[in-house]
Amino acid sequence: MPGMNSGLNPNDPTVVAAFKSAVIHQGVIALLIFALLSLAWVSIREWSPAPRAEAARLARLEEPEPQWRQLLRIGFGILWLFDGVLQAQPAMAVGLPSQVIEPTAASSPAWVQHLVNWAGTTWSYHPIQAGAAAVWIQAGIGIWLLVAARGPLSRLAGLASAGWGLIVWVFGESFGGIFAPGLTWLFGAPGAAALYCVAGILVALPGRPQVSAWLRRWMLPAIGLFLIGMAVLQAWPGRGFWQGAFRGQPGTLAGMVQSMAATSQPGGLSALVSSFGSLVRAQGFAVNLVAVLVMALAGAVFLTRRPRLVRPAVIALTAFCVADWVLVEDLGFFGGLGTDPNSMIPMALLVIAGYLALTEAPATAEVPAEATTAAAGPPAWRGQLKLAALRQSAAGSSVRTMASVGAIGVIILGAAPMAAAQASPQASAILAQAIAGSTAPLDSPAPPFSLTDQHGKPVTLASLHGRAVLLTFLDPVCVTDCPLEAQEVRQAGALLGAEGRHIALVAINLNPDYNSPGYLQAFDRQEHLTQVSNWHYLTGSPGQLRQVYLRYGVASQTLPAGSMLGHSDVAFVIDPNGRMREELDFDPGPGTAATQSSFAAELAGAASKVLSQS
Repeated sequence: MPGMNSGLNPNDPTVVAAFKSAVIHQGVIALLIFALLSLAWVSIREWSPAPRAEAARLARLEEPEPQWRQLLRIGFGILWLFDGVLQAQPAMAVGLPSQVIEPTAASSPAWVQHLVNWAGTTWSYHPIQAGAAAVWIQAGIGIWLLVAARGPLSRLAGLASAGWGLIVWVFGESFGGIFAPGLTWLFGAPGAAALYCVAGILVALPGRPQVSAWLRRWMLPAIGLFLIGMAVLQAWPGRGFWQGAFRGQPGTLAGMVQSMAATSQPGGLSALVSSFGSLVRAQGFAVNLVAVLVMALAGAVFLTRRPRLVRPAVIALTAFCVADWVLVEDLGFFGGLGTDPNSMIPMALLVIAGYLALTEAPATAEVPAEATTAAAGPPAWRGQLKLAALRQSAAGSSVRTMASVGAIGVIILGAAPMAAAQASPQASAILAQAIAGSTAPLDSPAPPFSLTDQHGKPVTLASLHGRAVLLTFLDPVCVTDCPLEAQEVRQAGALLGAEGRHIALVAINLNPDYNSPGYLQAFDRQEHLTQVSNWHYLTGSPGQLRQVYLRYGVASQTLPAGSMLGHSDVAFVIDPNGRMREELDFDPGPGTAATQSSFAAELAGAASKVLSQS
């Protein structure tokens, strides 16, 4: 899936530095959001003490949050915060598409790979914005869940968790691998993000007695049915889970465990996982039998809904989840670029929450009349449209409410730059800068030239006076860098749009041995440059060309027969007055779609800049 590959090393210092800078800058803004909200809230409350007292009185009348909901809200809030920290790993900006998303999708059907590749391409085109967005969106959701205990804002936090979890599940986890062979609950099926979605939906449910009764009746049995289904998959013959080894090779489960033991992690944990892998290889049937029995029996007990039976089953399954998290999933985030602690901790939280919902006493207390009276009247939003009402509403808000508003601001802070980046189909210029380095500013007269274009017409630098010139050097018979560079120039011309009529795209033949216009015309046809109106591909006699190379400091070395021509990859930006303003290293690097688009954006930006300054 080439779209996911930016062609860069995930630890490229230029990209890593830019990513760290973006995360830190947005972190400072996030702190400012909370600071300004706190200052405004405290000030308004000092001015309006009456709404503050009324809010405190109504807060005492609210029913306490159910324990099962509190567990899910706080537990998954902490998980989202932890995931945000993992997303801030320096190599995540470039490495996530090629090292996380692509390997996850590799074993899925083609339609899943195509869908996931779209998301990976989007990320690889804008790695800094995407990486920072993931950090702050997940941190914002985590904060929001932790601080919003009741009311509409709390339910909205659940919806936000479910929505972002769905995005991660589809594009980041390839639907949790449910369409791939070898699906097993022991290694995370149906995907950790799917469990985040379920928890978010449960948190978002309205706190009505009917909903609570429905959850008491069906939440734990639904988990039981899921576990029974996973037990059937784990026990299904021919899937390789019963064999510790097969024909001298590790079985399916043993191979998975041993691969996790080989990842980068603390030595003690690696030794523990490796020892368990050896046990699975030696006693594969027994290990798989234990796993199948635990899932099937726990699922069957959950279906009974009998608290005396369910409680030990919940304890046993929770212990099994922890053991699997350590020995099979290897804590989920060590090695490579871990993005979450995998599925066992979220699963344990859901199981415990299901037990709490089952044993929760039905609500029998009536809502106090004064609370009902306070809630009566016209819809609140009508009055809040007035400035005075807004001030009173803010004064009556709790700390949790204001913190929730701040968390929403953090989510927007992460999402807005990514949304803005998506408005442009071109890759970020940071990719080109990482490969070729920053541009070098110049301010000197451009060396003159007098050559012939691909159509045999004379062209001089003086004849281009009044237009900015984007000048590069291309070998018409090159089959490596030059075709890539030509496409980057062509894309740059397209990016300039109407502004392009004031800019000349000029290339000078870099191969004096193939200097006839016919070679240039063939190159133009091959690279689809014939329809670019402001394109000029210039050539001349070997002596004329070498003189231009010398003036511009461009190398062109003829190598032994059968070898490619050795030459520089460079571009110059000349302003309409004939002065050189910038020099760009034009090395296309790996030549991926992302880097090609990035170089085009850098070229177009440089040309547009000198035009606007003239």
